[in-house]
Amino acid sequence: MRGLSRPGPWKRGPVLAALALLLGLVMLLHAEITDWGGLGSLLETFLPWFGLFIPVLLAAALWRRSAAAVVALLLPVVVWLSLFGGLLLDKSRSSGDLTVVSHNVNEENPDPRRTARALAASGADVLAVEELASRAQETYRHELAAAYPYSEVRGGVGLWSRYPLEAVEPVEIMPWTRALRATVRTPKGPVAVYAAHLASVRVHPAAGFTTARRNEAAAKLAEAVRAERLPRVVVLGDFNGSVDDSALDVLTGPLRSAQQEAGDGFGFTWPASFPVARIDQILVRGVEPTSSWVLPATGSDHLPVAAGISW
Repeated sequence: MRGLSRPGPWKRGPVLAALALLLGLVMLLHAEITDWGGLGSLLETFLPWFGLFIPVLLAAALWRRSAAAVVALLLPVVVWLSLFGGLLLDKSRSSGDLTVVSHNVNEENPDPRRTARALAASGADVLAVEELASRAQETYRHELAAAYPYSEVRGGVGLWSRYPLEAVEPVEIMPWTRALRATVRTPKGPVAVYAAHLASVRVHPAAGFTTARRNEAAAKLAEAVRAERLPRVVVLGDFNGSVDDSALDVLTGPLRSAQQEAGDGFGFTWPASFPVARIDQILVRGVEPTSSWVLPATGSDHLPVAAGISW
């Protein structure tokens, strides 16, 4: 009918505009989302992937010729870039004074010898190994002995080092040993190194994405790190969560992420076959990250992470 006209570009696509604003608000206020059933942790672990919704909504807005939706998309674009834009740049500077590697080697790893040899070839000065099966410990000791004359294993966590290890002790973050602390006597002075495997998260039909045990372990590890007397501290391990997960702020907040400060890209580590999240971390205090990268697959379901540090 002649009396009717199509809506203008500012009135088209109100649903698309609302979805764009909602996407931006979710990313902007992610730390405020109630952690009901672990929802907050789950969302924040995969938060970088929310950026994929932006081109989808943009394509729909252009197809609908909706000026309102295009303008609304400015919010999620700005928020995503403010959160993750820095990770798109290569911030590595040099190799550093000390190279560290952390790897969850997978308790069910069918070929621990292959994994151990890959770690021996990594060039690291200090190795932190998590989820080390008791039946595979001798394999790792044998394969790493030539490159790393100093080693300590507590429960399923181990440290191998080119430099002497002193004051090695377990850190009680769970009823069984999942973390240890050692002083590494480097040529440039002592460094406190913590290797940890925080409790796993679980998905239950009734309880949802449960993180309580992991969060409790993180708080206990944070307490130990706060009490550390050495000024130079490196914390390595599988956190079963990203540094964007606000539930882990008690641990990650006072420390600096090597990947965020000196890495190239997101550094996703899990699952190794198609990494979608970085749950393996290298955090520091009192030292300067100079580089951070992810090593190739070793046969584990995680990828190893590496960093160079200086002081």
